[in-house]
Amino acid sequence: MMKPNLIALVIILGLAAMAATGPAQAEQSPHQFGLGAHYWTAVKSIDANNVDKNGFSYLLSYRYHYDWLGLEADVEWFQKGFGGAAKNVYQPQAYLILGKIIYAAAGIGGYYSDGELSDKPFYAFRAGLDLPLLGILHLDINANYRFEDWDDLSTEGKGISADTVTVGAAARLAF
Repeated sequence: MMKPNLIALVIILGLAAMAATGPAQAEQSPHQFGLGAHYWTAVKSIDANNVDKNGFSYLLSYRYHYDWLGLEADVEWFQKGFGGAAKNVYQPQAYLILGKIIYAAAGIGGYYSDGELSDKPFYAFRAGLDLPLLGILHLDINANYRFEDWDDLSTEGKGISADTVTVGAAARLAF
């Protein structure tokens, strides 16, 4: 009997192969706009009160993708507790993308919480699948590694440099 993870991998690779070898479509616009969600977890153990170790975040995303090169701009929303923040945290972020259906990206972002923008950015690497479905719909499944520093988010997060790993998905419409 196949393990569920192996079955999921086979399905994802099958969808990617169908998308890559499917019939030629009319040229699509390079602009994509959509929504997504991530599950994140801190890489190392955090021994601090009121600091979440894992959770969900939600994002609004714009991507300009032309041939093998793309740019992405996102705003991600975390509930209070992320990095020890007493209020919600918003992360504006930008990525440089290399690839088409299978892609890699490098990015930078910041933290905005309680009316202040953090002085210290975070850096991220991403690997993902951007599956074109139903003409204008794209399903982006990705994994991210972020080099995070939560010093500016709260007094609870002082001195915590907790890298995070995220897995997520976004649905985008090409327009």
